Amino acid sequence: MAENENRNRVDEMFNNKTVLVSGGTGYMGKVLIEKILRTCPSVKRIYTLVRKKKGKDPQDRLKEIFNSVIFDLVKNTVGEEVLKKVVVISGDVLEESLGLSREDRATLRNETNIIYHLAATIRFNDTLTNSVLLNVRGTRYMLDFAKECKDLIVFHHVSTAYTYPKEKVLHDKLYPPPADPHMFIKLVEWMDPGAVDSISQTLLNGYPNNYVFSKALAEGLVNDEMDKLPVIISRPSIVIPVWQEPVPGWTDNINGPTGLLVAAGKGVLRTMYCDSQGYADFIPVDIAVNALLVTTLDFILRGQRRVYNCTSSTVKVTWEEIIERGRKLVEKRLPFNGVVWYPGGSMKRSKLHHQISVILFHYIPAIILDSLIFLSGNKPVLWKIQQRITRGSDMLEYYANNRWEFKRDGLLAVRDSLTQREMELYKLNEQGMDLDEYLYNCTHAARLYMFNEGDETIPAAKRHMAIMLFVDRLCKFLLVIGSFYLLYQCFIGR
Repeated sequence: MAENENRNRVDEMFNNKTVLVSGGTGYMGKVLIEKILRTCPSVKRIYTLVRKKKGKDPQDRLKEIFNSVIFDLVKNTVGEEVLKKVVVISGDVLEESLGLSREDRATLRNETNIIYHLAATIRFNDTLTNSVLLNVRGTRYMLDFAKECKDLIVFHHVSTAYTYPKEKVLHDKLYPPPADPHMFIKLVEWMDPGAVDSISQTLLNGYPNNYVFSKALAEGLVNDEMDKLPVIISRPSIVIPVWQEPVPGWTDNINGPTGLLVAAGKGVLRTMYCDSQGYADFIPVDIAVNALLVTTLDFILRGQRRVYNCTSSTVKVTWEEIIERGRKLVEKRLPFNGVVWYPGGSMKRSKLHHQISVILFHYIPAIILDSLIFLSGNKPVLWKIQQRITRGSDMLEYYANNRWEFKRDGLLAVRDSLTQREMELYKLNEQGMDLDEYLYNCTHAARLYMFNEGDETIPAAKRHMAIMLFVDRLCKFLLVIGSFYLLYQCFIGR
């Protein structure tokens, strides 16, 4: 019994197997590849589709990824030699036949055993055309390729828990897509992108954004292949920075909640239209990747489930608590450099109140400061930043003011079936998380890896924050004095 409890069946699953990862250069893709290399050294090979980007060829992009801090742990524990198991294949899910050469397609067709399809545009405000071409047609191209694979064991499609926002309770099951995915692919291929965007609100049919709509269509394509291919679907919720490993707090983007924390910490986010007592479902990327691995194992061993909701545990944290804890952190312990204003502001339950605050505390200060920047001979930046913040906040408002319940019966059943060793290696919940420590790690990692703000800059940042506090209180004091003066002039001074 003790021997069985020490088994790592995920490693056994990958033993001498070849894995293909689409989206391997993306956030989850990088963490997935690192985790497989570190905990499943018996894997034979990991192919990842990489396209040319900004003049860099796929090999150069892979070298950049391996130079990232998140691969330091696997280098130190397993050795750098294991990185040679990752092989770049020049390809693009946007292109027919995945943009593969005849030789590369033959190699992948003959060798691939497990496919993880993560490639997607996750931008809520991407055009509907781009969202459908990448998230829907790209999935169809991947499924078409999977049908050619000679020894395919599983095709793992990564979706999102918010795919069906009209379902307030989402179960581990398939749902009908909001429209015919094949028809939508033809539509965006045939119509001008501008024309598609002009009628996008009608086409979305109540969906909040292009991202979740396109992911729902993609699930429809996967559903069509359930009887023909060994396909499964994982639905992670909102993926946030690393909790524990390989690097606590690490992320490579400032989308979603991380962007809000950074914007508030820099003093450029002063208001948000949000139910302060509401909450969203967040899952650290390392937990999400663990879920991908063990659900793959579950399907291979049992083959009973096809859909897994990969969401957080029962611990729920309100938006208000996150914002307040984050504010205290960047005020006192770990301020950012280049803070524009002292962190403050509040959440608004009234849409009108929020919009007025945006004008007063976002737009007007941005215009004033950009004018001063322009007069000093530099390029104005704050107005563009505020426009980005407004777009991001508008997209997040839908999730901040609505609530869903995600059933995770499949993931709980998988967790109960794991050995002791597997539970240690592939943790599936946030039990034991210290929220303050987690937010500290997220902020620290953002400073280091997103903004190149080393620890040696913290004392200066604290001094700057103290100045911002003085200015903030001075402005509030002058505002109060000015208000009393106006009242005096109106009612007494006459």
